[in-house]
Amino acid sequence: MVSLIFIGWPTPLNNLFIPCPPNLYCLILRYYNPVINVARIRPARTMSHLHSQSWARYSLKKPRKNYVRALPHTSLLVFNMGVEKEDYDLELTLDTEQQIQIRSNSIESARQAVNKYLETEIPQNYSFKVLVYPHNVIREHKMATGAGADRISRGMSQAFGRPTSIAARVRKGQSIFKIRTMNGNKKVVQEALRRAMTKLSGTYKVRAA
Repeated sequence: MVSLIFIGWPTPLNNLFIPCPPNLYCLILRYYNPVINVARIRPARTMSHLHSQSWARYSLKKPRKNYVRALPHTSLLVFNMGVEKEDYDLELTLDTEQQIQIRSNSIESARQAVNKYLETEIPQNYSFKVLVYPHNVIREHKMATGAGADRISRGMSQAFGRPTSIAARVRKGQSIFKIRTMNGNKKVVQEALRRAMTKLSGTYKVRAA
């Protein structure tokens, strides 16, 4: 019989510590494969164009005058990264070439890609700022999908919908990211902004300020 005098390991079931030998815990990790069903989000092309006015009236002081009853959660929480120094002589920005609407999760994904690359290549030698904020609330009319979905629900066309996410409405030529560093790190910053373009919908260009 195996003794239970062991240090506990966190279980994938409930993150609690149970006393078990290492070989038994390896068996638990090997044969326990949790399947997590995550709701799929719609493609960016379905909401990247600006068809109407902004829908962003939300106030904490006067909730009765809100057009938006429940404000969706934003994925973008960090806007200033790196270290600000006076000897930076290079400033590059990522500008959009079209009028577009970008969701907060897309901006956050691009922000993480840029910051991770800069931290690896030029740590403590850059200043990175996000220049846009997602104010506009996106509405979706959720319907059943899959085989036989038309028998379950037949939604009204051009329905008002419910709030699902928030996005930033960006005009043509507006800067989204700004990076300041030394002139010798220009190629590193250009590569970081190129990686950010792959995370964002639309077309962009890198401009030297």
